[in-house]
Amino acid sequence: MHPDHDLISRCLNHERASEKIFYEKFAPVMYGICLRYAIDETEAQEILQIGFIYVFCNLHQFRFDGTLDGWVKKTIIHTALNFCKKNAKFRQDISINDMDDVATFSEDALSIISVKELLAILQDLAVGYRVVFNLAEIEGFGHKEIAAMLGIAEGTSKSQLCRAKRLIIKRLKEMETERLKKTE
Repeated sequence: MHPDHDLISRCLNHERASEKIFYEKFAPVMYGICLRYAIDETEAQEILQIGFIYVFCNLHQFRFDGTLDGWVKKTIIHTALNFCKKNAKFRQDISINDMDDVATFSEDALSIISVKELLAILQDLAVGYRVVFNLAEIEGFGHKEIAAMLGIAEGTSKSQLCRAKRLIIKRLKEMETERLKKTE
């Protein structure tokens, strides 16, 4: 029997206490995912709430052949993608040949950056760059899959990822420079 079978059954029977337990079990991790796709905490909370509405409305579709947290995560990611699609344009074609070489930076920049600072960098990215970066680098999807999910060309996915990485590195270098000036 699936370890979450009892909880799912109670949620499907609309037992409020079980729905609360379910939400509290998954919400913190799912909120972190939402923060990566959102431009700020308010938008992340909105995505999370919409996502859990979908989760509870479609919980009957969970087939117990995978992990429940994987199924919830997939639902939340799709919710975030749909939210981003409704609120931004992804069809920004940039030629990969127009990209500057990706600059390098000190590995110390990564060792001293906080999660909050990294999240702020991600949230400052244009929505297309942020979504492609999350899907490719964090979720592990290939460009072909990303293109299909977002309805963009595979080349657009590649160029947006390249531009996202370039902007992240630029911001990390700026932060490193700022920190060095403070220590002088």
